Amino acid sequence: MTVRTGIDKGTAVATVTLDRPRRHNALDQATVTQLAEIWRAFRFDDTVRAIVLTGAGDRAFCTGIDRGWDVPQPDSPYSADDPLPTVGPKANDLWKPVIAAVNGMACGGAFYLIGESEFVVADETATFFDPHTTYGMVNAFESIYLAQRMPPGEVARLALMGSAERMSARRAHEVGLVSEVTEAGGALAAATRCAATIASHPTEAVQGTVKAIWAATAANRERAFALAPDLIKLGNLPPERQAELFNSRTQSREFRVR
Repeated sequence: MTVRTGIDKGTAVATVTLDRPRRHNALDQATVTQLAEIWRAFRFDDTVRAIVLTGAGDRAFCTGIDRGWDVPQPDSPYSADDPLPTVGPKANDLWKPVIAAVNGMACGGAFYLIGESEFVVADETATFFDPHTTYGMVNAFESIYLAQRMPPGEVARLALMGSAERMSARRAHEVGLVSEVTEAGGALAAATRCAATIASHPTEAVQGTVKAIWAATAANRERAFALAPDLIKLGNLPPERQAELFNSRTQSREFRVR
């Protein structure tokens, strides 16, 4: 199993842990499938009233799609399969609140999960970035999710700077991506305390509020999502060229944290 779950029956809080620390909790087919199954199962589990989502280890929350996952694509210029459309809770019709507890790196496909969480608690080690443009890929879906939480200029800077710059937890808090910054190692405990408080409220009212907040940005998000596949097909470099750029990176390459 690449995802661990646990439920505190006393508080009705579930913890979902991406458990691939040696791969920086990157998303492969098994992880994506398990997450979708977990979200759907929680819809029917009355012992769960709030969820905390986190990553195992101290280096990363999630670094997006595992580069070793070869996602098959249809042989047609009119269609392309996004491997992450069902990775998040909202995509699986789960309206119980999800709080993301982030430490270490969060990048790329991690923003699907952060984008479908109610809010983010990060410890001071957390950094946020997206390497899509560095490796010749259009940053579409991730930017759309981020645009629901951050000023457009901050989204543009994070997306366009690619792997050259990382947003610190402090800066992420300043621009609204993160709601609370804790000491190193403290994000999970802080997120769990918030979840326990939320779980103590009547669940019908909580879920209705989650859905109302989500609905506030639904129209713009759905319109943008409809454009994203075409932008990706037009702007992405061929996979072999992407791989060449990715493999040419060096471990000594410096990046700026702001």
